[in-house]
Amino acid sequence: MFYQSAGGGEPVRDWLKGMEQADRRAIGSDIATVECGWPVGMPTCRSLGDGLWEVRTKLAQGRIARVIFVIFEERMVLLHAFIKKTAKTPKAELDLARTRKKELKR
Repeated sequence: MFYQSAGGGEPVRDWLKGMEQADRRAIGSDIATVECGWPVGMPTCRSLGDGLWEVRTKLAQGRIARVIFVIFEERMVLLHAFIKKTAKTPKAELDLARTRKKELKR
C-alpha cells in the first residue's frame, strides 16, 4: 500500500513511475519479497528503528534504491523512496518518512 498525502498524492508511486522499467521491476520484486515473506531480514530488508524499515535494492551502475516503509494496521505502507548516495541514510530522508508515519496515525 502506498502512503497517500492529504492532497491525494502517492509520492512513492510517483517516484517509481519515474524510474527505468528494469529498475522498477527490481525494486518491485524486492518489495514483493518483503511483503509476501514478512518478516524478512538482510540483505533485502533492515530496521531503521522507530518502527521504520527499509527495502534495499541494488540497481545497475552501482546505484542503490531504498524504500522506507512501516507496518500499519497489519499492512506494509510505503512511505518514502530515494536513491542512496551516502553510506549512512541521510537525516532528511528519515525525517520525511517519520513525518509521513505520524500522518498515518491521525
